Amino acid sequence: MKTREIVIITGLSGSGKSSAAAALEDCGYYCVDNMPVALLPEFFKTPVITLASIKGVAFVMDIREIDFLNKFPSIFDSLIKNGFILKIIYLEANDQVLMKRYSQTRRYHPLSGEKTLIDAILAERELLTPLRKWADILIDTSELTIHELKSKITTIVLQKGLEEKMKISIVSFGYKNGLPQNADLVIDVRFLNNPFFIPDLKPKSGRDADVRHYVTNNSEARIFLKKYLELLDYLIPLYINEGKSYLTVAVGCTGGRHRSVAIADIIYEHIDRQYQRVFITHRDIDRDDDLLIAGS
Repeated sequence: MKTREIVIITGLSGSGKSSAAAALEDCGYYCVDNMPVALLPEFFKTPVITLASIKGVAFVMDIREIDFLNKFPSIFDSLIKNGFILKIIYLEANDQVLMKRYSQTRRYHPLSGEKTLIDAILAERELLTPLRKWADILIDTSELTIHELKSKITTIVLQKGLEEKMKISIVSFGYKNGLPQNADLVIDVRFLNNPFFIPDLKPKSGRDADVRHYVTNNSEARIFLKKYLELLDYLIPLYINEGKSYLTVAVGCTGGRHRSVAIADIIYEHIDRQYQRVFITHRDIDRDDDLLIAGS
């Protein structure tokens, strides 16, 4: 973890700060919500920052802390002078959107007191004017969905493509053993040529070259692979942009030993050339009863 980098998420109440923090947590950041700003320097003396699994640290700070606006300038200045790099992300939205969000969630605005909601929103906007000037990045969330906000935060903070965030799993399986529980996309390849009925191929698996050749070396298999890989090429970027963290593509045949294994390997090889976090599992390839099933 780069312990000298700090992300500060701040801004207007109701602007999406919690969603921004959730996006960073999904990316491996250690996030702290509403920690007193005076304790910020002390945090970097804790063992947490030495964990190799942590990609960075982020803090949500706003007017919920009474002394935040008075204390943050001197503390931020002190951290910068001591070599820390602060990336301050300020979220905001227009008054109408903020009022609608509070109406939907039925939460109280931190400055409500005896004020009306609109008065509290206007008062906070004025109070945060000095903090807004500190911001490295301003994001108006008025027209953003939660998924769009998370995508924007991830891109800004990680400074890399969102494809490095989503984990893609390819799983081969046998229908006789049930569908994988976490499958998002399922394709049935039981229409392909079946090596089970070829004596020399029956004891082998889809990972053997001659089995793979038998399954795929025909016009039906070639047309299917072309169309299905094109479909995945179209769908995966849409899932990434939607903010999906995990995508599981399941490929099934009868027993999960021959056809599904061969096709899953081809899909994996195709996707692995384009994306960072791609994994493959052959769930049923070594099950003891596979060879006893007619049509594996």
